[in-house]
Amino acid sequence: MADIDLINRDPQDLNSHIKVAFEDVLGEPDSVRSSDCVWINSYKCFTLGKDCMYKLLSALCGICIALYWGCEFACVAFCHVWCCTPGTRCCSLNLGIVQKCWGTYLNCFLVPICEACSVCFSKAPFMNK
Repeated sequence: MADIDLINRDPQDLNSHIKVAFEDVLGEPDSVRSSDCVWINSYKCFTLGKDCMYKLLSALCGICIALYWGCEFACVAFCHVWCCTPGTRCCSLNLGIVQKCWGTYLNCFLVPICEACSVCFSKAPFMNK
């Protein structure tokens, strides 16, 4: 098992969009202000409530949800290994013959017509101006 980084728990910055601080949610304009005591204690209550609720929910649900997502990604990996990749490879192999036939058709029928048209139009009087 790889070592778990207990310091940087989001090294890929997957959840940078949910980094919410007190200042991101509450702010008083200069024209209306609560007392400093209310503002300081509001900050402490916000931070304490957010941290405690996150830790409580993580303790109650985190392990079960992690188990669910582990199983979900195992099912996705299984599906890709045993179904999607072989199916895509089979389709690619079968369409290779279609690609060869279509290329032959274009080279035999369409290319001569296009070349003949290009010769005709290159000699047209309205093209030489």
